[in-house]
Amino acid sequence: MTPAEGFADPSYAGLRELLQRNLDDGIDAGASVCVVRDGEIVVDLWGGVADVDTDAPWVKDTVVNTYSLTKTMTTLAALLLVDRGLLDLDAPVARYWPEFAANGKDGVLVRHVLGHTSGVSGWQQPVTIADICDDVLAENLLAEQAPWWEPGSASGYHATNYGHLVGGLVRRIAGRSLGEFFATEIAEVCGADYLIGTPADVDARVAPLIAPPPTGFDYGALPADSVFVKTMTNPAIPIPETSSRQWRGAQIGGVNGHGNARSVARVQSVVSHGGRAVSGVEVLRPEAVERVFDVQADGVDQVLGAALRFGLGYALPAPAIHPSIPDGRVCWWTGYGGSIVVNDLDRRMTFAYVMNKMTPQLLGAPRTEEYVAQAYAAL
Repeated sequence: MTPAEGFADPSYAGLRELLQRNLDDGIDAGASVCVVRDGEIVVDLWGGVADVDTDAPWVKDTVVNTYSLTKTMTTLAALLLVDRGLLDLDAPVARYWPEFAANGKDGVLVRHVLGHTSGVSGWQQPVTIADICDDVLAENLLAEQAPWWEPGSASGYHATNYGHLVGGLVRRIAGRSLGEFFATEIAEVCGADYLIGTPADVDARVAPLIAPPPTGFDYGALPADSVFVKTMTNPAIPIPETSSRQWRGAQIGGVNGHGNARSVARVQSVVSHGGRAVSGVEVLRPEAVERVFDVQADGVDQVLGAALRFGLGYALPAPAIHPSIPDGRVCWWTGYGGSIVVNDLDRRMTFAYVMNKMTPQLLGAPRTEEYVAQAYAAL
């Protein structure tokens, strides 16, 4: 295997060695890692194979579907509206989206959506992949249904529909789709090559995801009306579908953002650096960033089955899942397959890792934890 490309401060030699070893051993096929520390990019590495069918290499501007890591980008769009005084976290969603009050959802607050406690963690009506790629249709279906549990009482991870719920608010407040708002107000300002809704002219740069081995888990053994089954199987999303033009072009702010570690870190370091981008431009005021740490739920999530503390749009330190993430003003989230971003405000550090070869874990993949541990070992 050729050496990983890019650069790393000498103190991060362990991170470079880990990436190289994982590429050499086939643990990773293609991947990138990035660290922003004290306002500077101190690690920007990439390597391996972007497309195993063609042997195309993972190059500097390769991007990949980061799955649920996308939610951290969608959260920043909401926080930007909060910072501008256009969105009140303690207001009912229906203040901005009147149709959402239907079927007993008039008490669902904006913070319930951002904290995965809204009671609306998926679609009640059977939906197809084409349905969720139509963001307006998918938003309207969510507005019509009843909550599955008492809003605000517990978390139930909004696995696929998080971006549709936040996107519904963004559309009504900003008059633009979530993807358009994110592109102009956040990605462009941060100089980041991250997209929610990826145009066809980017397809040549996209690394197709490599499906993880089957877990053998039998969804059919669980009650069909459980929150877990309703959230995670409607619709089922085969990994090959994520390479379709329909999927890439859709604006699914919960799961289909495309970027690399550099673009993830450039955007997310706004959180770890008190609202400022790497360029020094203020994207959010510090007080808006601090809202991330308003705890919305602390207990076993009804969908993921793991003990999690959710702030606004991010998980807070969870030693049982990622022991290397320290306590303090730290927030993180991961994507199915292993991608992760960690924002550490105490150390003014953001770490990002994205890849194309997926692991089966929804949370706490061992490979991912090893990368996080190496990033912290350098501090």
